[in-house]
Amino acid sequence: MTQIDSPPDRLSNDPRSPHYDEAALDRGIGIRFKGVERRDVEEYCISEGWIRVAAGKALDRRGQPLTIKLNGEVEAWYLLPPKA
Repeated sequence: MTQIDSPPDRLSNDPRSPHYDEAALDRGIGIRFKGVERRDVEEYCISEGWIRVAAGKALDRRGQPLTIKLNGEVEAWYLLPPKA
């Protein structure tokens, strides 16, 4: 029986987020948004159809990058196989 290996529905690269998953991030996540592969994604949600990306070089008062939410079709996949 084959099990489909797919990344989480929602994932953030911010350790303070409840959607942070270090094991998934260690494997690397590929993101395709509206048919274009993106490498600047801070957070994504496949079921809701959005990604968050940094808004230029602006920072908030805590020193974190400001992000904007973009809506559209989101596809995600692992870049590396699972560790045995």
